[in-house]
Amino acid sequence: MKFSLFAHMERISADQDQRKLYDEFLELCRIADQGGMHAVWTGEHHGMNFTIAPNPFLNLIDIARHTKNLRLGTGTVIAPFWHPIRLAGEAAMTDIITEGRLELGVARGAYNFEYERLLPGLDAWGAGLRMRELIPAVKSLWAGDYAHQGEFFEFPKTTSAPQPVQKDGPPIWVAARDPNSHEFAISNGCNVQVTPLWKGEEEITLLMNTFNAACEKFADQPRPKIMLLQHTYVADSGADVKKAAEELNRFYNYFGAWFMNKREITQGLIEPLSDADIAAHPFYSPEAMERDLVIGEPEAVIERLKHYEDLGYDEYAFWIDSSMSFDRKKASLERFIEKVMPAFS
Repeated sequence: MKFSLFAHMERISADQDQRKLYDEFLELCRIADQGGMHAVWTGEHHGMNFTIAPNPFLNLIDIARHTKNLRLGTGTVIAPFWHPIRLAGEAAMTDIITEGRLELGVARGAYNFEYERLLPGLDAWGAGLRMRELIPAVKSLWAGDYAHQGEFFEFPKTTSAPQPVQKDGPPIWVAARDPNSHEFAISNGCNVQVTPLWKGEEEITLLMNTFNAACEKFADQPRPKIMLLQHTYVADSGADVKKAAEELNRFYNYFGAWFMNKREITQGLIEPLSDADIAAHPFYSPEAMERDLVIGEPEAVIERLKHYEDLGYDEYAFWIDSSMSFDRKKASLERFIEKVMPAFS
């Protein structure tokens, strides 16, 4: 099983300097590269200080200049916000600049906050339909001389300019949950990225079973790779485990608030949650975080990751976004590299 880093700029207070946050983000990527991790993934979001990432290609091109070996993944671009010609060209240019290190992750998107600002009236179903039309078109544009007439896009014969360095284009990853998404990815020759949200081990097993069923249904296709994205914290003590669980519980409460899209947003920052708001959440709690996420001292983390490897996951993405301080993120990542990854070498 390969290990990668999943990271963004996180701004949770107006007092935080954005340039400093970006420098810290870059430093985490350098640590991942020097520590022998396989890839770094960063996504696309708009108007949200919680996750600052307006164009992942910009970030990845910069990361390429600061690293030597990391694969560079969009984790993920939001399909409905892209035209196929534009995505094919920008991804191909990124592949050229990074000398063939790009991995292209694509998703339908998660936040209504973004839909109502960039494509008012869009819902998750419509976003999924756009993704299903976008991905095959991008692959055909890389091959060249492709005309398209679909539900959402229409254009005459076009070739991506430029075309990618990698043969047949960068590997494409589809963020998938339900059986239809897994089947779409596999039938279109794409890898799969899954993210369990609140059901822990049960959901991680279910997602793998869904993937395996889709592989069996499309047995004529080569078996793609599957990546598990999971919040991770490697602690230095039992007390540190408890502290991390509390911090990640706060993070998930804010994630849920952004997802629900009901709180006031000012200057890109959501109206703060009180301790009472957080304590009253129906299923997020520090205990749930410790149970469902990868939070533990090194031996406990190794044991859990060995289980995921046995289930069949090809890649594990260390999701470091947590609203923790940079120093705590850095220490956890370094412990992961020094004390966890050697058990899988």
